[in-house]
Amino acid sequence: MKLKTLSVICLAATPVLATSSAMAWESEDGTHSVTANALIGSDYIFRGISQTDNNPTIQGGLDYSHATGIYIGTWASNVDFGSGDDASSEFNLYGGFASEFGETGIGYDVGALRYYYPGTGGSADFNEVYGSLSYSWFSVGIAHSGNFLNSGKDSTYYHLGFEYGLPYEITLTAAIGYQNMDSDIGESYKDYLIGVSKTFADLDFAITWTDTDSDGEDFAGDDDLVDNIFTFSVAKTF
Repeated sequence: MKLKTLSVICLAATPVLATSSAMAWESEDGTHSVTANALIGSDYIFRGISQTDNNPTIQGGLDYSHATGIYIGTWASNVDFGSGDDASSEFNLYGGFASEFGETGIGYDVGALRYYYPGTGGSADFNEVYGSLSYSWFSVGIAHSGNFLNSGKDSTYYHLGFEYGLPYEITLTAAIGYQNMDSDIGESYKDYLIGVSKTFADLDFAITWTDTDSDGEDFAGDDDLVDNIFTFSVAKTF
């Protein structure tokens, strides 16, 4: 994705409904575990904006977690931000702590994430810190970067999600987000998501609709990257 003011947009993270994970290895006492995920999708959408110029994506990740709640992981995807941009892949490294407040059913997750874009000479790499809370069908989260898009400027992303089980073991997901940016980076915007997913024959299938408001169109610089995008993905757990 290209910006009007920057040559490369560096938005990255595993999209909602885009990956799934299963226990690949667990120690005998259950203290250590490793999970893995892989996906093929029709597009890589993040925060309402295509990261592959509306083309297919291949993604995968590997995670380690400890019984205390500490985890680290890595995730990768192809990207395409338009002609003249050197980045063709994205790698994420992250770590954090996830647990629950006693017996309340309220979960929390805090951590930090590093975005790498090989081929850009480091000019597109940046960090984010994040935190989220979840309860029953709902989740709320925040992610902040003091150097968003490697611009030296602040940006904070707010997210509200909803996930509900439907008949026939179909899962409904809905989300709304707000990317609040320093005006030197671009226009702050809202993004929206609705999707359904189902596991069949050990594969996780998902169909998702995403969109942004008019400010998102201005930020992306191309309506085709944000307007009424339907995506389809198949994820394998192993």
